[in-house]
Amino acid sequence: MSLTPPVSSIDHLWGNKDALIELVEYGDFQCPHCGRAFPIVKRLKEAMKDSVKFIFRNFPISKIHPQAKDAAVAAEAGGLQNKFWEMHDLIFEHQKRLNHISLIEYATIARLDVPRFNEDMKQENLFKKVEKDFMGGLKSGVNATPTFFINGLRYEGSWEENNLFEYLQNLEISVKEI
Repeated sequence: MSLTPPVSSIDHLWGNKDALIELVEYGDFQCPHCGRAFPIVKRLKEAMKDSVKFIFRNFPISKIHPQAKDAAVAAEAGGLQNKFWEMHDLIFEHQKRLNHISLIEYATIARLDVPRFNEDMKQENLFKKVEKDFMGGLKSGVNATPTFFINGLRYEGSWEENNLFEYLQNLEISVKEI
């Protein structure tokens, strides 16, 4: 399966925007598997700083994870204050506490304007952004989280331990040889 829609300016991008390797994760902030993937991806991003651009797209599976959508909206609200990645990390680091009071606490830690954050959390366009990410995931064949795409193609290997990292390192070597 391929990534639909392709990465665009509405996505949150971390890293070198001109990197030859594009890693997209469809994730759910309340998903325990995504919670396990978070430190793996974080280490990968640090190790491959200039070689990879990382994009996170929301895929809250609300029937199983009732607080996932609000957490996704909170991260998007953080993005309105240029703090998406700070909120992303804080939410994953504390994914067992995703109630509204906890999300405000994370906004405070991220040094957001909390009254503005509270108002932004009610914005319909943020809920629509989360829904658009989700629908794009469905079109791309996402049926579980986390699901990764590398350069537009679904990654079918294991993301656990060093598998994803080794795959990307080998891809980096082959891309540089071209």
